[in-house]
Amino acid sequence: MDGKVWLILAAVIAAGLALCAAVLLVRVFKARRLLLDAGIPLRDKALFWVAVLYTISPVDLIPDPVYLDDIGVLLLALRSLHAAAAHLPGKDPATP
Repeated sequence: MDGKVWLILAAVIAAGLALCAAVLLVRVFKARRLLLDAGIPLRDKALFWVAVLYTISPVDLIPDPVYLDDIGVLLLALRSLHAAAAHLPGKDPATP
């Protein structure tokens, strides 16, 4: 394969990863209602804000054409918020 094909392939992969990161960021913001719940531990609430700041920050563990680190941080924040909400009595984190 020549250089043009590799460039197109890299662009498609980067666009797909960026789309995944954007979808996860939207899910994190939709989960912000859990931040208002008094039963959610402060640690989980803080993780939400850390995930958002890390995603929009120019400093990354892996350079920005590869969004794997951003996606990982967002997934961790989502899992943490939903796990904390699931442990609350009488709460179903899947319903608004």
